[in-house]
Amino acid sequence: MHKKPTLAAVMTPFPYAVDVEARIAEAAAMMEKHAIHHLPVTAGATIVGMISARDLADRDTHQRLVRDVYTADPFVVDLGTPLDEVLFTMATRHLGSAIITRHDKLAGIFTTVDACRSFAAFLRELFPPPPDEVVA
Repeated sequence: MHKKPTLAAVMTPFPYAVDVEARIAEAAAMMEKHAIHHLPVTAGATIVGMISARDLADRDTHQRLVRDVYTADPFVVDLGTPLDEVLFTMATRHLGSAIITRHDKLAGIFTTVDACRSFAAFLRELFPPPPDEVVA
């Protein structure tokens, strides 16, 4: 019997975040440095939105602020939310990410890359590859 994966098991924990008043260049540099495409946006300790690499495309990154381009009202879910509910909502709403909280504090991020990685691992567990000596 296989155990249903949890959100905690497949999310990226302790994500980076950027302040809503930061320069776009700071967000872009953080994304590039850490090879990520999504950053939660905060105002103090409050999560206010999400900024993605797509939001930064073709933007003047020298003068503008994150508040000028981020997406407000992001998809935020509690760590205890069942993974299938998160996946269904992301697919239905065509979302690239979900912000994960625990006790209303930023705990993680779950992106389509995380979804693909976890689904691949799930399939490999269900259908292990043949031993090396069997492969043609």
